Amino acid sequence: MGVMTNYEAYKKRKRTPRLYGFQTFCDPGCPIFLTGPFRENIRLFLRECGEIEGFNVGGMPIWSILLVHENNGAVVPLYIIEETVDKHSSSPFCDHCRCTGWSHHFVSKRRYHFIIPVDEEWNKPLNARAFDLHTHLLHGLVHCNGFGHLLCINGIEGGSSCLCGREIMDLWDRICTSLRTRQISVEDTSRKRSMDLRLLYGIAYGYSWYGRWGYKFSIGSFGVTLQNYEAAVGILSSLNMDEVVKNFGNVRRSGKHIKQIIEVYRQVSDTDLITIRDLVRFMLSLKTEDHVQIKTILESIVPPKPSAKVTKKRKSPFKDGPEKYKQFSTFATEMESRWPARRLLYAAEVIVDALKEKKRGMSRQEVRDAARLCIGDTGLLDFVIKSINNHIVGDYLVQRTVHHSTKVLEFTVQQISGDTLTEQDEEETTSTFSPDATSNSPDVDVYCDLEYLYEHILEQYPKSGLLELAIQVLLDSKHFVKEWPFTDEDEQLRFICQVLPTPEELETTFTRPLAPGELLVLPPYATIGELKLGAENAFRDTYCIMEQFVAREVAGMNNIDDDEVVFGNMESGEQIWVCGSGMDLENELKYEGGAENWTVDCTCGAKDDDGERMVACDLCEVWQHTRCIGIEEKESAPHCSYVLSLFFPTKSEVLNCCF
Repeated sequence: MGVMTNYEAYKKRKRTPRLYGFQTFCDPGCPIFLTGPFRENIRLFLRECGEIEGFNVGGMPIWSILLVHENNGAVVPLYIIEETVDKHSSSPFCDHCRCTGWSHHFVSKRRYHFIIPVDEEWNKPLNARAFDLHTHLLHGLVHCNGFGHLLCINGIEGGSSCLCGREIMDLWDRICTSLRTRQISVEDTSRKRSMDLRLLYGIAYGYSWYGRWGYKFSIGSFGVTLQNYEAAVGILSSLNMDEVVKNFGNVRRSGKHIKQIIEVYRQVSDTDLITIRDLVRFMLSLKTEDHVQIKTILESIVPPKPSAKVTKKRKSPFKDGPEKYKQFSTFATEMESRWPARRLLYAAEVIVDALKEKKRGMSRQEVRDAARLCIGDTGLLDFVIKSINNHIVGDYLVQRTVHHSTKVLEFTVQQISGDTLTEQDEEETTSTFSPDATSNSPDVDVYCDLEYLYEHILEQYPKSGLLELAIQVLLDSKHFVKEWPFTDEDEQLRFICQVLPTPEELETTFTRPLAPGELLVLPPYATIGELKLGAENAFRDTYCIMEQFVAREVAGMNNIDDDEVVFGNMESGEQIWVCGSGMDLENELKYEGGAENWTVDCTCGAKDDDGERMVACDLCEVWQHTRCIGIEEKESAPHCSYVLSLFFPTKSEVLNCCF
């Protein structure tokens, strides 16, 4: 197996590499049992389990751990990179913290990146773009205070030939548990074919795909709250399937197909499939052996037809005039832009490849998301997507059209061959039950049937504003967080320790909510003096603004000598406050959300940055979502005078708003 060669490279070193089981690595006690806070555990973990690499990324040290998959024998490299954060860092602040609601966290001095590259990169060193790629099988980032972010998971459908997403997610969860992380966030934008999984799994289970590992709703975009999310889940999951069939009764083509799909899966199921939650959950749980039974029932519903190969032909597009369709390479050369022609052409080729692979029309956002897997420059992508309509890239014509049923603008590609234009997309998702199927023995594709239900029920339900609102709420709920609860499980003393600011600091310096405290682990008979020293060292080791911090006293322990033992004076597991001095409150590296103070006050109710596109008024500097004030996704952000005119028609109202 080709992936084994990376083990041969390790054998050439003086030190024999250690191999760990992929499916058991970081099980309790395997390979080591860690009891301290994350900032200490990660160092011990790297020292005992990692192999320091002979290369680095931007001067950052890299450790690797080899994991052998027990079933297929593949040797999988797990890389851990230690990134030091200081005033010379190119990206000292954390956008992921900002969009998760953690803007008030103090800037941590170190970040640890956990990366498993795609299969074909297992035998190559990580390159300088390792942090920016979205193609890794795993990329997790954890700040040294134990808060972190799962940035991407890609399994068999995302670039691996031997690892599925569930296995990689299991590994990540065991690593986080073993190292005692505190909270890990994930932005769920994953899709299966054309379906948003956060919507599909929200209907089926009441949580996202990540929910099976304990990730729960954190914050919603566009002001969505937990109550909104739970209400939307309740509305969608309780949709009665008999009512659906009835409401689609007048929709001749899709109504018949929806009824057939529901009937077949009801016949296969041992339980009643009454609601859409029952149906979708059952379809997601089907195994390969269940397909035989579905196929048998299907053959009795869909009569066989003789095979016939249908070739769609259209006249050459150039009949409409040569000026209408141009080569994109010519456009890229002639167009004055800040990107060279070769980059414009490469971006166009990536977009065409995405459209060819999808084999159906794609919305602008779908095209953008697919292309971002290869191109990180979103400005470049937006420019090319805006310009590529009616241009020829290689042997393909790219066009932007309005879908006949959804009325949504979408991009398609058509292959040019002589005077013939071969269509690469089909007008409508074809389910197992399509009467146009030409196979004598219809195949069973559960996800194809799910996709048909998704498109027609969730995207085209007749006259239901409530369902549309509920669907939008689930689509606007992308941020999920798993928290590992603080436990006091052994004889050691554990405290969550926070710095207690002075009243003056609270009023003038700490402009955001107080950052979470640090986990402090002490021996059972530690003294008050050792507690203060431990807190001082923990804060100095973790945060940029606390390198000179000195702990003077523990709140509530003013009259107790430093030689007194902690046990008996306070209970293990408590939250304690430490008073001290030496915090560099003028340091720009103060908050993970950045040095600037901003105000979000949008009509949707949002009061903080949620990662969605916003525009600010130049006068009052208040940010609002472009979507909420009627600016389309494809439109550029306007000047503040336009934004103000939407709400404040007169000059006096503008002045009242801003001043």
